Amino acid sequence: MSEVLFLAHRVPFPPDRGDRIRSSHLLRRIAEAATVHFGCLIEDEADKAALPAIEALCASHHCAARPPIGRAGIVALARRQPVSVAAFDAPSLHAWVRDTINTRPISAIFVFSGQMAPYVPDDFAGRVVMDFVDVDSAKYEAYAAAAGQPRRWLYAREDRLLRGLEESAARRADLSLFVSAEERDLFSARLRSHDGIALAALGNGIDAAAFDPSGIASTPELADGGPHLVFTGQMDYPPNVEAVTLFARQVFPRVRALYPNARFAIVGRAPTATVQALGALPGVLVTGAVPDVRPWLAGADLVVAPLAIARGVQNKVLEAMAMARPVLLTSGAATGIAARDGEHFAVADGAHAFGTRALALLGQAQARRAMGCAARDFVLAHHAWESVLAPLPAMLGLAV
Repeated sequence: MSEVLFLAHRVPFPPDRGDRIRSSHLLRRIAEAATVHFGCLIEDEADKAALPAIEALCASHHCAARPPIGRAGIVALARRQPVSVAAFDAPSLHAWVRDTINTRPISAIFVFSGQMAPYVPDDFAGRVVMDFVDVDSAKYEAYAAAAGQPRRWLYAREDRLLRGLEESAARRADLSLFVSAEERDLFSARLRSHDGIALAALGNGIDAAAFDPSGIASTPELADGGPHLVFTGQMDYPPNVEAVTLFARQVFPRVRALYPNARFAIVGRAPTATVQALGALPGVLVTGAVPDVRPWLAGADLVVAPLAIARGVQNKVLEAMAMARPVLLTSGAATGIAARDGEHFAVADGAHAFGTRALALLGQAQARRAMGCAARDFVLAHHAWESVLAPLPAMLGLAV
Protein backbone atom coordinates (compact mmCIF):
# COMPACT_ATOMS: atom_id res chain seq x y z
CA MET A 1 0.00 0.00 0.00
CA SER A 2 1.02 3.61 -0.48
CA GLU A 3 2.04 5.53 2.63
CA VAL A 4 0.47 8.87 3.56
CA LEU A 5 1.41 11.41 6.20
CA PHE A 6 -1.73 12.93 7.77
CA LEU A 7 -1.29 16.16 9.79
CA ALA A 8 -4.06 17.70 11.89
CA HIS A 9 -4.20 20.52 14.42
CA ARG A 10 -6.23 18.45 16.91
CA VAL A 11 -6.85 14.81 17.75
CA PRO A 12 -9.74 13.52 15.62
CA PHE A 13 -11.41 11.52 18.39
CA PRO A 14 -13.94 11.57 19.85
CA PRO A 15 -15.80 13.02 16.84
CA ASP A 16 -17.84 15.37 19.01
CA ARG A 17 -17.19 18.75 17.38
CA GLY A 18 -17.13 20.00 13.81
CA ASP A 19 -13.41 19.72 13.03
CA ARG A 20 -13.09 16.31 14.73
CA ILE A 21 -16.12 14.94 12.91
CA ARG A 22 -14.58 15.82 9.56
CA SER A 23 -10.99 14.84 10.39
CA SER A 24 -11.99 11.47 11.87
CA HIS A 25 -13.89 10.47 8.74
CA LEU A 26 -11.09 11.70 6.49
CA LEU A 27 -8.56 9.70 8.49
CA ARG A 28 -10.66 6.54 8.33
CA ARG A 29 -11.17 6.88 4.57
CA ILE A 30 -7.48 7.43 3.86
CA ALA A 31 -6.53 4.53 6.16
CA GLU A 32 -8.71 2.26 3.99
CA ALA A 33 -6.59 3.11 0.94
CA ALA A 34 -3.09 3.63 2.37
CA THR A 35 -0.76 3.12 5.31
CA VAL A 36 -1.10 6.26 7.42
CA HIS A 37 1.36 8.06 9.68
CA PHE A 38 -0.48 10.59 11.83
CA GLY A 39 0.76 13.77 13.52
CA CYS A 40 -1.22 16.29 15.56
CA LEU A 41 -1.28 18.56 18.61
CA ILE A 42 -2.88 17.69 21.94
CA GLU A 43 -4.26 20.26 24.36
CA ASP A 44 -4.88 18.38 27.62
CA GLU A 45 -4.98 15.00 29.33
CA ALA A 46 -8.44 14.28 27.89
CA ASP A 47 -6.97 14.34 24.38
CA LYS A 48 -4.71 11.42 25.28
CA ALA A 49 -7.80 9.20 25.47
CA ALA A 50 -7.90 9.41 21.67
CA LEU A 51 -4.55 7.65 21.25
CA PRO A 52 -5.90 4.05 21.11
CA ALA A 53 -8.26 5.00 18.26
CA ILE A 54 -5.37 6.65 16.40
CA GLU A 55 -3.10 3.64 16.98
CA ALA A 56 -5.78 1.31 15.61
CA LEU A 57 -5.82 3.18 12.29
CA CYS A 58 -2.22 4.32 11.84
CA ALA A 59 1.17 2.68 11.43
CA SER A 60 2.81 5.41 13.51
CA HIS A 61 1.85 8.63 15.20
CA HIS A 62 3.21 11.60 17.10
CA CYS A 63 0.99 13.83 19.23
CA ALA A 64 2.87 16.90 20.47
CA ALA A 65 1.76 19.16 23.29
CA ARG A 66 0.18 22.36 22.04
CA PRO A 67 1.99 25.54 23.23
CA PRO A 68 0.22 27.66 25.85
CA ILE A 69 -1.91 30.28 24.10
CA GLY A 70 -0.28 33.17 25.99
CA ARG A 71 3.20 32.17 24.88
CA ALA A 72 1.94 31.58 21.34
CA GLY A 73 0.63 35.15 21.20
CA ILE A 74 4.00 36.57 22.22
CA VAL A 75 5.83 34.37 19.70
CA ALA A 76 3.40 35.37 16.95
CA LEU A 77 3.97 39.07 17.57
CA ALA A 78 7.75 38.61 17.64
CA ARG A 79 7.84 36.54 14.44
CA ARG A 80 5.11 38.45 12.57
CA GLN A 81 3.10 35.21 12.43
CA PRO A 82 -0.64 34.65 12.72
CA VAL A 83 -1.46 33.76 16.33
CA SER A 84 -3.54 30.81 15.10
CA VAL A 85 -0.38 29.38 13.49
CA ALA A 86 1.98 30.00 16.42
CA ALA A 87 -0.61 28.33 18.68
CA PHE A 88 -0.04 25.01 16.88
CA ASP A 89 3.73 25.18 16.41
CA ALA A 90 5.60 22.34 18.15
CA PRO A 91 9.31 21.66 17.44
CA SER A 92 8.96 17.95 18.25
CA LEU A 93 6.26 17.55 15.61
CA HIS A 94 8.40 19.30 12.99
CA ALA A 95 11.23 16.87 13.81
CA TRP A 96 8.91 13.84 13.63
CA VAL A 97 7.55 14.93 10.24
CA ARG A 98 11.07 15.27 8.86
CA ASP A 99 12.13 11.89 10.30
CA THR A 100 9.01 10.15 8.93
CA ILE A 101 9.58 11.54 5.45
CA ASN A 102 13.25 10.51 5.56
CA THR A 103 12.61 6.95 6.79
CA ARG A 104 9.28 6.00 5.16
CA PRO A 105 8.22 5.95 1.48
CA ILE A 106 5.66 8.75 1.93
CA SER A 107 3.90 9.39 -1.37
CA ALA A 108 1.54 12.11 -0.17
CA ILE A 109 0.90 14.48 2.73
CA PHE A 110 -2.67 15.32 3.71
CA VAL A 111 -2.87 18.52 5.75
CA PHE A 112 -6.01 19.18 7.78
CA SER A 113 -6.49 22.91 8.50
CA GLY A 114 -4.39 25.85 7.40
CA GLN A 115 -2.58 26.09 10.74
CA MET A 116 -0.67 22.92 9.85
CA ALA A 117 0.69 24.16 6.49
CA PRO A 118 4.11 25.16 7.95
CA TYR A 119 4.80 21.51 8.79
CA VAL A 120 5.10 20.58 5.09
CA PRO A 121 8.81 20.67 4.12
CA ASP A 122 9.59 22.79 1.07
CA ASP A 123 11.66 19.98 -0.43
CA PHE A 124 9.04 17.21 -0.11
CA ALA A 125 8.68 15.76 -3.62
CA GLY A 126 5.40 13.89 -3.19
CA ARG A 127 1.82 15.07 -3.52
CA VAL A 128 0.42 17.59 -1.02
CA VAL A 129 -3.31 18.03 -0.41
CA MET A 130 -4.43 20.88 1.86
CA ASP A 131 -7.84 20.70 3.48
CA PHE A 132 -8.52 24.27 4.56
CA VAL A 133 -12.13 23.26 5.33
CA ASP A 134 -13.18 26.91 5.31
CA VAL A 135 -11.55 30.31 4.88
CA ASP A 136 -10.22 31.08 8.35
CA SER A 137 -8.88 34.49 7.41
CA ALA A 138 -12.35 35.60 6.30
CA LYS A 139 -13.65 34.72 9.76
CA TYR A 140 -11.16 37.12 11.34
CA GLU A 141 -12.08 39.78 8.81
CA ALA A 142 -15.68 39.48 9.98
CA TYR A 143 -14.59 39.60 13.63
CA ALA A 144 -12.62 42.80 12.96
CA ALA A 145 -15.59 44.47 11.30
CA ALA A 146 -17.74 43.87 14.38
CA ALA A 147 -15.16 44.53 17.15
CA GLY A 148 -13.95 47.64 18.93
CA GLN A 149 -10.33 48.46 19.62
CA PRO A 150 -7.93 46.87 20.49
CA ARG A 151 -9.55 43.64 19.26
CA ARG A 152 -10.24 45.16 15.88
CA TRP A 153 -6.51 45.66 15.34
CA LEU A 154 -5.72 42.12 16.52
CA TYR A 155 -8.38 40.54 14.30
CA ALA A 156 -7.34 42.64 11.30
CA ARG A 157 -3.72 41.61 11.83
CA GLU A 158 -4.75 37.93 12.02
CA ASP A 159 -6.81 38.28 8.84
CA ARG A 160 -3.93 39.90 6.94
CA LEU A 161 -1.19 37.48 8.02
CA LEU A 162 -3.34 34.37 7.81
CA ARG A 163 -4.58 35.35 4.37
CA GLY A 164 -0.98 35.49 3.13
CA LEU A 165 -0.17 32.11 4.68
CA GLU A 166 -3.29 30.54 3.16
CA GLU A 167 -2.33 31.71 -0.32
CA SER A 168 1.26 30.49 0.07
CA ALA A 169 0.03 27.12 1.35
CA ALA A 170 -2.40 26.75 -1.54
CA ARG A 171 0.39 27.52 -4.01
CA ARG A 172 2.65 24.94 -2.32
CA ALA A 173 -0.07 22.27 -2.43
CA ASP A 174 -1.06 20.21 -5.45
CA LEU A 175 -4.72 20.57 -4.45
CA SER A 176 -6.57 22.63 -1.84
CA LEU A 177 -9.92 21.46 -0.51
CA PHE A 178 -12.85 23.34 0.98
CA VAL A 179 -16.01 22.09 2.63
CA SER A 180 -18.31 23.75 0.10
CA ALA A 181 -18.28 25.37 -3.31
CA GLU A 182 -19.10 28.66 -1.58
CA GLU A 183 -15.97 28.48 0.60
CA ARG A 184 -13.87 27.46 -2.41
CA ASP A 185 -15.15 30.43 -4.41
CA LEU A 186 -14.63 32.82 -1.49
CA PHE A 187 -11.02 31.65 -1.17
CA SER A 188 -10.53 32.09 -4.91
CA ALA A 189 -11.92 35.63 -4.80
CA ARG A 190 -9.46 36.60 -2.04
CA LEU A 191 -6.34 35.40 -3.91
CA ARG A 192 -3.91 37.97 -5.28
CA SER A 193 -2.91 35.52 -8.01
CA HIS A 194 -4.42 32.22 -9.15
CA ASP A 195 -1.23 30.96 -10.83
CA GLY A 196 -0.41 27.38 -9.84
CA ILE A 197 -3.36 27.02 -7.46
CA ALA A 198 -5.86 24.15 -7.79
CA LEU A 199 -9.03 24.29 -5.69
CA ALA A 200 -11.86 21.80 -5.12
CA ALA A 201 -14.86 21.29 -2.86
CA LEU A 202 -15.16 18.18 -0.67
CA GLY A 203 -18.25 18.38 1.49
CA ASN A 204 -19.16 17.19 4.96
CA GLY A 205 -21.23 14.09 5.55
CA ILE A 206 -23.38 12.65 8.28
CA ASP A 207 -23.47 9.27 9.99
CA ALA A 208 -27.17 8.73 9.36
CA ALA A 209 -27.14 5.36 11.15
CA ALA A 210 -25.95 6.98 14.37
CA PHE A 211 -28.23 10.01 13.97
CA ASP A 212 -31.35 7.92 13.46
CA PRO A 213 -34.42 9.25 15.30
CA SER A 214 -36.03 5.81 15.42
CA GLY A 215 -33.47 4.59 17.96
CA ILE A 216 -33.04 7.68 20.15
CA ALA A 217 -35.34 8.69 23.01
CA SER A 218 -35.75 12.30 24.13
CA THR A 219 -33.71 13.43 27.13
CA PRO A 220 -35.70 13.56 30.39
CA GLU A 221 -34.64 17.20 30.83
CA LEU A 222 -37.03 18.12 28.01
CA ALA A 223 -39.97 16.17 29.42
CA ASP A 224 -41.66 19.18 31.03
CA GLY A 225 -43.06 22.34 29.52
CA GLY A 226 -42.68 23.11 25.88
CA PRO A 227 -42.33 23.78 23.09
CA HIS A 228 -38.61 22.99 23.26
CA LEU A 229 -36.04 24.84 21.18
CA VAL A 230 -32.46 23.56 21.05
CA PHE A 231 -29.06 24.88 19.96
CA THR A 232 -26.02 22.57 19.89
CA GLY A 233 -22.37 23.53 19.52
CA GLN A 234 -19.02 24.32 21.11
CA MET A 235 -19.98 27.07 23.52
CA ASP A 236 -16.67 28.92 23.76
CA TYR A 237 -16.63 29.49 19.98
CA PRO A 238 -17.40 33.20 19.45
CA PRO A 239 -19.96 32.82 16.62
CA ASN A 240 -21.90 30.29 18.74
CA VAL A 241 -21.77 32.59 21.77
CA GLU A 242 -23.07 35.48 19.67
CA ALA A 243 -25.81 33.30 18.15
CA VAL A 244 -27.27 32.01 21.43
CA THR A 245 -27.00 35.42 23.06
CA LEU A 246 -28.99 37.03 20.27
CA PHE A 247 -31.59 34.28 20.33
CA ALA A 248 -31.98 34.14 24.11
CA ARG A 249 -32.21 37.90 24.59
CA GLN A 250 -33.94 39.13 21.42
CA VAL A 251 -35.90 36.22 19.95
CA PHE A 252 -36.85 33.83 22.73
CA PRO A 253 -38.81 36.43 24.77
CA ARG A 254 -41.23 36.67 21.81
CA VAL A 255 -41.64 32.88 21.93
CA ARG A 256 -42.22 32.92 25.71
CA ALA A 257 -44.83 35.67 25.32
CA LEU A 258 -46.96 33.29 23.25
CA TYR A 259 -45.80 30.02 24.84
CA PRO A 260 -45.12 30.71 28.56
CA ASN A 261 -43.77 27.17 29.14
CA ALA A 262 -41.34 27.25 26.21
CA ARG A 263 -37.74 26.23 26.94
CA PHE A 264 -34.53 27.03 25.10
CA ALA A 265 -31.70 24.54 25.69
CA ILE A 266 -28.13 25.59 24.88
CA VAL A 267 -26.28 22.30 24.57
CA GLY A 268 -22.50 22.13 24.33
CA ARG A 269 -19.22 22.03 26.20
CA ALA A 270 -17.20 24.91 27.65
CA PRO A 271 -19.91 27.59 27.92
CA THR A 272 -18.35 31.00 28.50
CA ALA A 273 -19.45 33.28 31.34
CA THR A 274 -21.63 35.13 28.82
CA VAL A 275 -23.39 31.90 27.90
CA GLN A 276 -23.73 30.72 31.50
CA ALA A 277 -25.41 34.03 32.36
CA LEU A 278 -28.15 33.24 29.86
CA GLY A 279 -29.24 30.40 32.13
CA ALA A 280 -30.72 33.01 34.48
CA LEU A 281 -33.25 34.06 31.83
CA PRO A 282 -36.75 32.56 32.06
CA GLY A 283 -36.98 29.23 30.25
CA VAL A 284 -33.29 29.12 29.23
CA LEU A 285 -31.21 26.03 30.10
CA VAL A 286 -27.41 25.92 29.68
CA THR A 287 -26.31 22.28 29.85
CA GLY A 288 -22.55 22.42 29.42
CA ALA A 289 -20.98 19.23 28.08
CA VAL A 290 -23.37 16.31 27.55
CA PRO A 291 -22.40 12.70 26.79
CA ASP A 292 -24.64 12.60 23.71
CA VAL A 293 -26.40 15.43 21.84
CA ARG A 294 -28.84 13.08 20.11
CA PRO A 295 -31.38 12.84 22.98
CA TRP A 296 -31.48 16.63 23.10
CA LEU A 297 -32.15 16.78 19.37
CA ALA A 298 -34.79 14.07 19.73
CA GLY A 299 -36.62 16.20 22.28
CA ALA A 300 -36.51 19.39 20.22
CA ASP A 301 -39.65 20.79 18.64
CA LEU A 302 -37.38 23.18 16.76
CA VAL A 303 -33.59 23.27 16.37
CA VAL A 304 -32.20 26.76 15.86
CA ALA A 305 -28.92 27.95 14.31
CA PRO A 306 -29.04 31.77 14.33
CA LEU A 307 -25.38 32.20 13.30
CA ALA A 308 -24.39 35.63 12.02
CA ILE A 309 -20.87 34.37 11.19
CA ALA A 310 -20.79 30.85 9.76
CA ARG A 311 -17.85 29.34 7.91
CA GLY A 312 -18.24 26.13 5.93
CA VAL A 313 -20.92 23.49 6.37
CA GLN A 314 -22.48 23.37 9.84
CA ASN A 315 -22.35 19.82 11.22
CA LYS A 316 -24.88 20.80 13.87
CA VAL A 317 -27.39 21.47 11.09
CA LEU A 318 -26.74 18.16 9.31
CA GLU A 319 -27.06 16.27 12.61
CA ALA A 320 -30.41 17.88 13.41
CA MET A 321 -31.68 17.22 9.89
CA ALA A 322 -30.59 13.58 10.11
CA MET A 323 -32.57 13.33 13.36
CA ALA A 324 -35.66 14.47 11.40
CA ARG A 325 -35.88 17.73 13.33
CA PRO A 326 -37.16 20.94 11.76
CA VAL A 327 -34.27 23.43 11.66
CA LEU A 328 -34.51 27.23 11.61
CA LEU A 329 -31.23 28.78 10.53
CA THR A 330 -29.66 31.85 9.00
CA SER A 331 -28.63 31.96 5.35
CA GLY A 332 -24.99 31.84 6.50
CA ALA A 333 -25.58 28.65 8.49
CA ALA A 334 -27.26 27.13 5.41
CA THR A 335 -24.15 27.64 3.25
CA GLY A 336 -23.01 24.46 1.54
CA ILE A 337 -26.26 22.58 2.17
CA ALA A 338 -28.23 22.59 -1.08
CA ALA A 339 -31.58 22.08 0.62
CA ARG A 340 -34.72 24.10 -0.09
CA ASP A 341 -36.04 26.75 2.26
CA GLY A 342 -39.52 25.83 3.44
CA GLU A 343 -39.14 22.16 2.52
CA HIS A 344 -35.96 20.78 4.15
CA PHE A 345 -35.32 23.64 6.60
CA ALA A 346 -36.41 27.24 7.23
CA VAL A 347 -34.17 30.26 6.64
CA ALA A 348 -34.43 33.69 8.28
CA ASP A 349 -31.92 36.50 8.88
CA GLY A 350 -32.08 39.11 11.61
CA ALA A 351 -33.66 38.86 15.06
CA HIS A 352 -37.12 40.04 14.00
CA ALA A 353 -37.40 37.75 10.94
CA PHE A 354 -35.95 34.84 12.91
CA GLY A 355 -38.53 35.29 15.67
CA THR A 356 -41.41 35.60 13.22
CA ARG A 357 -40.38 32.41 11.41
CA ALA A 358 -39.91 30.58 14.72
CA LEU A 359 -43.41 31.47 15.87
CA ALA A 360 -44.87 30.41 12.53
CA LEU A 361 -43.17 27.01 12.73
CA LEU A 362 -44.10 26.45 16.37
CA GLY A 363 -47.74 27.05 15.46
CA GLN A 364 -47.73 24.32 12.77
CA ALA A 365 -46.93 20.91 14.25
CA GLN A 366 -47.79 19.01 11.07
CA ALA A 367 -45.60 21.27 8.94
CA ARG A 368 -42.70 20.78 11.39
CA ARG A 369 -43.04 16.99 11.18
CA ALA A 370 -43.11 17.11 7.38
CA MET A 371 -40.05 19.36 7.31
CA GLY A 372 -38.16 17.03 9.64
CA CYS A 373 -38.95 13.96 7.51
CA ALA A 374 -37.92 15.80 4.34
CA ALA A 375 -34.71 16.92 6.07
CA ARG A 376 -33.68 13.36 6.92
CA ASP A 377 -34.46 12.17 3.39
CA PHE A 378 -32.29 14.99 2.05
CA VAL A 379 -29.20 14.20 4.12
CA LEU A 380 -29.51 10.48 3.38
CA ALA A 381 -29.52 11.27 -0.33
CA HIS A 382 -26.83 13.97 -0.40
CA HIS A 383 -24.60 13.82 2.69
CA ALA A 384 -23.71 10.19 3.41
CA TRP A 385 -19.99 10.09 4.29
CA GLU A 386 -19.32 7.13 1.99
CA SER A 387 -20.41 9.00 -1.13
CA VAL A 388 -19.03 12.38 -0.02
CA LEU A 389 -15.50 10.99 0.49
CA ALA A 390 -15.44 8.68 -2.53
CA PRO A 391 -13.14 11.06 -4.51
CA LEU A 392 -10.58 11.42 -1.69
CA PRO A 393 -8.15 8.57 -2.55
CA ALA A 394 -7.83 9.75 -6.14
CA MET A 395 -7.20 13.31 -4.92
CA LEU A 396 -4.20 11.92 -3.02
CA GLY A 397 -2.99 9.96 -6.01
CA LEU A 398 -3.82 6.62 -4.37
CA ALA A 399 -4.99 3.50 -6.17
CA VAL A 400 -8.76 3.16 -5.80
